[in-house]
Amino acid sequence: MKGRVEIMQQEKNAPLGVVKEIFSWILTITAAVAMALFLNHVVFINATIPSGSMENTIMEGDRLLGLRMAYNRSEPKRGDIIIFKYPDNEEENFIKRVIGLPGETVEIRDARIYINGSQTPLEENYLKEEWVIETGPFLFEVPEDCYLVLGDNRNSSKDARYWANTYVAKDKILGKAWFRYFPFNSMRVLE
Repeated sequence: MKGRVEIMQQEKNAPLGVVKEIFSWILTITAAVAMALFLNHVVFINATIPSGSMENTIMEGDRLLGLRMAYNRSEPKRGDIIIFKYPDNEEENFIKRVIGLPGETVEIRDARIYINGSQTPLEENYLKEEWVIETGPFLFEVPEDCYLVLGDNRNSSKDARYWANTYVAKDKILGKAWFRYFPFNSMRVLE
């Protein structure tokens, strides 16, 4: 008789166990989705590179992660690769290298960049090849809270030299390009 009561009690509790298991799965899935959304909208930005404007640093078709909070407590530095809203069409995101900082004067002449009247050109060992297209003269006076950006492949980069709205405002920077994760054989932290 005692065994029969235990079996009846187990059968009675069985639906409660199923409900607990289902609730546990729903809670786990909800937490995973919330974490993924948080990471994607607050911590990281995912980017696929559509053109060769940043070759050889980043190649067409590469996929990378940017850090959205990289500039919450610091400012972009010259040489940083940033992901930002394209100033001429904010529906598009672009990726380029920071060349000019807020308040600086940037002169481009004979495929060399000079900052604030310096006689020594900016060292740019990241350029893909000899720069021969749109080599200057250009003179940019970077406004406060804005940045001048150019592609590493200067011969094939739609960058500040061509834009109607030349500068990238700090509040339009989405993040700092950080890590290339595809193709897998080229995974690395970006410099």
